[in-house]
Amino acid sequence: MSGVKKSTSAKIKLRGLLNQSDNRTCADCGAPDPKWASANIGVFLCLKCCGVHRSLGTHISKVLSVALDEWSDEEIDAMIEVGGNSSANSIYEAYIPEGYTKPGPNASNDERRKFIKSKYELQEFLKPSLRITSGKDSSSSSTQSNISGKILDTILSNSTQKEGMVEFIGLLKVKVVKGTNLAVRDMMTSDPYVVLTLGKQTVQSTVISSNLNPVWNEELMLSVPSNYGPVKLQVYDHDTFSADDIMGEAEIDIQPLITSATSYGNPEMFGNMQIGKWLQSHDNALMEDSIVNIIDGKVKQDVSLKLQNVECGELYLELEWLPLDQ
Repeated sequence: MSGVKKSTSAKIKLRGLLNQSDNRTCADCGAPDPKWASANIGVFLCLKCCGVHRSLGTHISKVLSVALDEWSDEEIDAMIEVGGNSSANSIYEAYIPEGYTKPGPNASNDERRKFIKSKYELQEFLKPSLRITSGKDSSSSSTQSNISGKILDTILSNSTQKEGMVEFIGLLKVKVVKGTNLAVRDMMTSDPYVVLTLGKQTVQSTVISSNLNPVWNEELMLSVPSNYGPVKLQVYDHDTFSADDIMGEAEIDIQPLITSATSYGNPEMFGNMQIGKWLQSHDNALMEDSIVNIIDGKVKQDVSLKLQNVECGELYLELEWLPLDQ
């Protein structure tokens, strides 16, 4: 029975995944507070997009309620393996044409249906070499159920540039660890949160109330395009009744991480070792040199930043590079 119904620990895992910042909005339209998920695709959905997913059939998208339906441990593990909406969208939306506008929370049902069908059933935004044709028989249903794993394992194995398209070379996992001595923006304290921007992508941490030394330990995910630049980091004070106040900013140069990782190839073939370094200088916000290491088969980098254009504040991060060609 344990393999059929979700255990308490599995429920906690699913709830934790839903609480990730990128999963607090619908993967398809951006509506807040999604309560549904596609178990085989690995995304969280709002009620309106959920209805469109159901119309595609379970051979395309198996829709479950996060709170009301029974999940198997295998379904939850599959959701966790995909990593959430940002990771899934970096795959299913890898080749959205420039100028193409995704439907928003107030989109019509026809707009949602057209986009969702193009995204998942027709797979128009995938790399052509990764598109999987599936019918409605049981064997193709099994193929479709494993589509996320297949794409995660093989994406970018046959890389090609396409004019007018954005191609991603990997995923950047940013663990926002903590802040210290942050600036006061309310009467005596602040309600800080972190915003990361890379290209047109923006991800945001949770808000921590009344704390100048917040501990997040929260993982955010960004897709890295082939023509990447620095990641822009901003810290804000959340305000219910007025615009949020800036609490400092910094830029993160991700080139040392990516260059070091690329030069060594598959990190699982090496023991724990230093492979690169981002040097502290007066031109950047580093408090000390930032070392790139292979740790347990993963390429990671600890970064400590002195927030800029603000009276005080430091932020501590852990970066991890996830290449899409391994």
